[in-house]
Amino acid sequence: MKKNFVFLLIIILATSCFIVNTKSENPLTSIIKVSELQYLSLIKEIGNSEKNPRSVTKDNRLKLVPSKDWTSGFFPGALWYLFESTKKDCWRNQAKKFTERLEPEKFNNKTHDMGFKMYCSFGNGYRLTKNEKYKKILLKSAQTLSTRFNPKVGCIRSWDFNKDVWQFPVIIDNMMNLELLFWASEVSGDSTYYKIAVSHANTTMKNHFRKNYSTWHVVNYDTLTGKVISKETHQGYSDSSTWSRGEAWALYGFTMCYRETKNKKYLTEAENIANFIMTNKNLPTDGIPFWDFNAPNIPNAKRDASAAAIMASALYELSQFENEKSKSEYYIKFADKILSTLSSKNYFAKGNNHGFLLKHSVGNMPKMSEVDVPIIYADYYFLEANLRRLKIGNKY
Repeated sequence: MKKNFVFLLIIILATSCFIVNTKSENPLTSIIKVSELQYLSLIKEIGNSEKNPRSVTKDNRLKLVPSKDWTSGFFPGALWYLFESTKKDCWRNQAKKFTERLEPEKFNNKTHDMGFKMYCSFGNGYRLTKNEKYKKILLKSAQTLSTRFNPKVGCIRSWDFNKDVWQFPVIIDNMMNLELLFWASEVSGDSTYYKIAVSHANTTMKNHFRKNYSTWHVVNYDTLTGKVISKETHQGYSDSSTWSRGEAWALYGFTMCYRETKNKKYLTEAENIANFIMTNKNLPTDGIPFWDFNAPNIPNAKRDASAAAIMASALYELSQFENEKSKSEYYIKFADKILSTLSSKNYFAKGNNHGFLLKHSVGNMPKMSEVDVPIIYADYYFLEANLRRLKIGNKY
């Protein structure tokens, strides 16, 4: 009986969400239409599960995760982007359904990933609907996240595991969770959130970067003195290498910090990170980075579509903060190249792929986890990049 109900639901969704248009159209619009079809397929495969999609298992099954997983907010966020792109009620309803199952996470103080989980889901939902319930959930989430801040270190603690190895680990990914705090400060009027976000950004800028603006993945701090104990990697090739997705998080994070503070030092930092990426001799000409800029088997190393999608989205936003037209156009052109490659048949799925949009992402190569598979955060930033490009306008 349940299977029949799910099947009927998919038919209704397919009828209400997708109407074929045979006229020639902007390729950016075509991306949205194919994405609609893919996600209808993904929703069908999810079925009655209360979990959200993350990736694909080694035996080629859909990998679903509970709300506590750090990636749980990306699928509802992607659905909100489809609603924003199409204005269709069916996508708003699906986004609402997959978002609201994350509400218990507003109390979860065991993770730094509140921004990824709650701002990508409830944040986009509030932005598009102004639902007061979402606002309250987000403010509670920001309050919960702020409890992980250590004033002596000047940062939000990233991970709680490996306590025998790290006293206070901070990963470059954590820059992405500051957006929730900036939002909370603006909405609530409580400057505490703003001060925490700025402190974390400043400390990260001081300690996470090499002279060439490549980044370490993990910086371990002494909780008593606030001094750096070690700088290393966890998901990259080596402690001295540059993990591509980490570099993408850095670019996105400092671009966002400039947007929220208008402090020019963050803009300069983002520009320098962008320069490292775009001029790197190990970056393939199509703009899709290897999983690590220093991977040992380049040019045969695995590519990471997720890092590319994050970079493209960040570069589109960065382009809008440049006063020099030539620099702005340079960022747009480079991001266009990435988005064009990701939209090609080599990366963008049209059918199968378990309903995910992008192929060929890398999660954690050292642990051989989620290697060369679709991963939901690649989809999220791919759709975000597409939306940002549409808003910029001009010829694609």
